[in-house]
Amino acid sequence: MAEAHQAVAFQFTVTPEGIDLQLSHQALTEIYRSGLRSWKKRIIRLKNSVITGVYPASPSSWLFVVIAILATMYTRSDPSMGLIAKIQEHLPVSQSMSTQCQTVVSAVLFSTLLWLLLIFTMRLCLKQLLSYHRWIFEQHGKMSTTTKVWVALVRIFSGRKPLLYSYQGSLPNLPVPAIKDTLKGFLESVRPLMDDTQYERMTMLAGEFESRLGNRLQWYLKLKSLWASNYVSDWWEEYVYLRGRSPIMVNSNYYGMDFLYVTPTPIQAARAGNTIHAMLLYRRKLNREELKPSRVPGTVIPLCAAQCERMFNTTRTPGEETDIVQHWQDSDYVAVYHRGRYFRLRVYQAGRLLSPREIEFQIQKILDDPSPPCTGEAKLGALTAGDRIPWAQARSKYFGSGINKRSLDCIEKAAFFVALDDDEQGMMGDDPSGTLDRYAKSLLHGKCYDRWFDKSFSVVIFKNGKNGINAEHSWADAPVIAHLWEYVVATDCFQLGYNSEGHCKGDVDPSLAEPQKLTWKILPECEEQISQSLAVAQALADDIDFHVISFRDFGKGKIKKCRVGPDAFIQVALQLAYFRNRKTFCLTYEASMTRLFREGRTETVRSCSNESSAFVKALVGGESADVCRRLFRAASEKHQNLCRMAMTGAGIDRHLFCLYVVSQYLGVESPFLKEVLSEPWRLSTSQTSIQQVELFDLVNHPEYISCGGGFGPVADDGYGVSYYIVGESLINFHISCKHSCPDTGAHKFGAQITKALHDLLELMSPGQKEPSKSEESRPEVKKNL
Repeated sequence: MAEAHQAVAFQFTVTPEGIDLQLSHQALTEIYRSGLRSWKKRIIRLKNSVITGVYPASPSSWLFVVIAILATMYTRSDPSMGLIAKIQEHLPVSQSMSTQCQTVVSAVLFSTLLWLLLIFTMRLCLKQLLSYHRWIFEQHGKMSTTTKVWVALVRIFSGRKPLLYSYQGSLPNLPVPAIKDTLKGFLESVRPLMDDTQYERMTMLAGEFESRLGNRLQWYLKLKSLWASNYVSDWWEEYVYLRGRSPIMVNSNYYGMDFLYVTPTPIQAARAGNTIHAMLLYRRKLNREELKPSRVPGTVIPLCAAQCERMFNTTRTPGEETDIVQHWQDSDYVAVYHRGRYFRLRVYQAGRLLSPREIEFQIQKILDDPSPPCTGEAKLGALTAGDRIPWAQARSKYFGSGINKRSLDCIEKAAFFVALDDDEQGMMGDDPSGTLDRYAKSLLHGKCYDRWFDKSFSVVIFKNGKNGINAEHSWADAPVIAHLWEYVVATDCFQLGYNSEGHCKGDVDPSLAEPQKLTWKILPECEEQISQSLAVAQALADDIDFHVISFRDFGKGKIKKCRVGPDAFIQVALQLAYFRNRKTFCLTYEASMTRLFREGRTETVRSCSNESSAFVKALVGGESADVCRRLFRAASEKHQNLCRMAMTGAGIDRHLFCLYVVSQYLGVESPFLKEVLSEPWRLSTSQTSIQQVELFDLVNHPEYISCGGGFGPVADDGYGVSYYIVGESLINFHISCKHSCPDTGAHKFGAQITKALHDLLELMSPGQKEPSKSEESRPEVKKNL
């Protein structure tokens, strides 16, 4: 094969005359340039480590301190109060060094120590400042004097032009809440879900736990919080994600969609070229820490960026008891799937990132390749979609050595995974709502074998130019992938663009190596395991009922005019919709971030509260509008307060989860914790919002909006609801449930959500005429930029 020959730097042949050595100049040049690129990355990484290590100071400030100390000594003053002389006495120098030289060296050492002490002090001050959270509880638009002073101090101590990871050492640790506060919050959250007898029993269990086992478990948690930077995150990753033995497809992985109304080009290879190139531009910025640190919207408060570290070159490796997340420092290729075949596509040539046009050219070669899959290769990806234990066993038995190991390593060590799909997807045709639902299901699970669900993320490029992303959940949460995806779709359309024919811009280097087709030797026993995993995955995928609603009747603009937060408005609407749908309330999960703290991930907001249930009962029961409005205000304020508590480390569920983990390590049983953690989340919700508003112009180009993303249901008899608030007048809902449950239906619940939103707007703005319902969909618009 041509690519194999190009990979050989030298060849030799033994002849009667001796050894005939043949050097390949092209291969040696390639090795030299690849090594040069690798060393450049190491130098950049070292430089950034130094800059981040001395933050909030800068390396140049060391020189300023040294000059200041030497200048002060020149005036015959001793700023060190005798310390420089002490250093000089104990300086291990040769006798040949002059006294003046020894004094200068001692002064430089003292200046360095003083500089490091100043850095430590500034970092400690910044950490204390970032531990202040009263600002989040203040009324919007009314900032106290204390908070104003605090903001000014944060700006002063934050320094100038921080890198992506500059704040990591200054972020506070996640605090361990008091047992009493957690139990009080828990009992309050379950009150609307229980009758008097059940609540009395739960109160008794909580009291017994607090008085007997709780304080002992709490002591271990406090000890861990002193030792670890985050007392939750490592256990959360291991026990919630990596130790799960059921399929990660649908149950854990989630997806993100392309633009809703626009397809920038109908050419599959061209869209892949721009998308892959934009992904690698983002990776370059990530490696160089050129991305701006994420902040709480509208504030100077930084968020933890630790989850970004494993975005690329990462895979989840199956194990019989637990999976592990493996991350490699670098990868110069992507793995590509097309029609049952896997390819290795190099994205660097002589140390240079390929242009979008060159990547399109290479992708087109893969699309045009007529070669059939190897025996057993076509549905190999089903192993990653089925149960984890069979996949771990098959991986160890059939992929532990030889050609199968080399090919599997190629996929797992790739920068990311690309699936070239033969189907056309997107909102189109005479059934836009149905096609949008099918588009969502395709991104969530595909055909169950045409994605590699273990990779940190897989990019899917459809035949008609639509794209999307499927992400593995253990290594990071949705906002991290959403940040990447926003950059990619914006860069694709607004920076890279396409020519008039829909192809990527630029020229092609004719010396590019051919994409390398991976080869496999799949045994019949392995094929049997692939078939079994596919059957499990297919049954799970077929059971998923999905519905995507592009709600355009109103958005956060009108909601804000009601003097209500958009998230609280939607969460109360979901409670109303669920009650109308099931005639009862349920344990409700809303994901809230805890990235105000170092290595923070998520906390649960229990959206079903006493206040929200009282409002729903009043509205459904026909109480007067004034009563309903008063109760709605109380419900929305309660929800906002619950969100603030979760964000600032005073949530309920992560604390209870960690207490349970400690109890399992100690081998003690807690009836209270066991019952608490066994309750199903029948309504699991998550909000996604645009993080990089500056990348989009929703006023002049409202058609360039993503439809957001979604996930599968958490409970077999429940719903998964993701909502994406876009601009002032659009909310996209992604609703999932299971066909096997007779009490759920995605379309039925979607209709209830739409009705609830209209009812709440009518209640909270009775003097306004509600806009007429818009058409179910807008036609697909295809543009070439």
